[in-house]
Amino acid sequence: MRLDLLSDLNAERAARRAAVVVTDLATGAQRLVRAGDIASDPLAEPIADALRSGRSGTVAAEAGPAFLSVAVPPVRLVVIGAVHVSQALAPMAKLAGLDVTIVDPRTAFATPERFPDVALLAEWPDAALTRLGLDRFTAVAALTHDPKIDDPGLDAALRAGCFYVGALGSRKTHAARVARLLAAGHDEETVARIRAPIGLDIGAVSPAEIAVSVLGEVVGALRRKPTRAEKAGAAAPAAAP
Repeated sequence: MRLDLLSDLNAERAARRAAVVVTDLATGAQRLVRAGDIASDPLAEPIADALRSGRSGTVAAEAGPAFLSVAVPPVRLVVIGAVHVSQALAPMAKLAGLDVTIVDPRTAFATPERFPDVALLAEWPDAALTRLGLDRFTAVAALTHDPKIDDPGLDAALRAGCFYVGALGSRKTHAARVARLLAAGHDEETVARIRAPIGLDIGAVSPAEIAVSVLGEVVGALRRKPTRAEKAGAAAPAAAP
């Protein structure tokens, strides 16, 4: 790999931005495709698919086969609320390969004993998330039912363009939440990105079942290829620029 190309690739990695190195297998020529340039690249669709899956591989191109070397930042899951659902969600999300952080200012709940082997920040979300630095490779799940704790996390997640933003609560609770976020300056399209009620509709009842439904929805937002309607009007998964 050329030194200038490697330097550019490392800069994208350091900034937690996705990029792909395309190698023409016939000539050995290489180019770096940054996330913002994919739509105009001749291999736009296979590159978007490769980023969505996070896997490198060989693809067919008009000029011959090419190898796509994928560089995708580690995907993070930030859970607002050290609640029972979070206790089940955190270890499952870690098994799925997500980098999990729990944020909750209530020190009676946010304890290492309840969340062993999980990054735990017993702070208010507005302070903790500013330091974490949310981005489009981050999912945020707000699970406390308390607007004082959930709303700052949702606000930060929407402003950062996180690939998944979900919130626990009834439709009535969510309607009130939407009104607050609109009053805070978000537009309707942005607020509509919040998955609420959170999780896949699988009839989940127990905290563990709700955690399964949330994790399934997060993985779907990350990996699933968007439908034509989603491409036209809704946010696409983070790995699909």
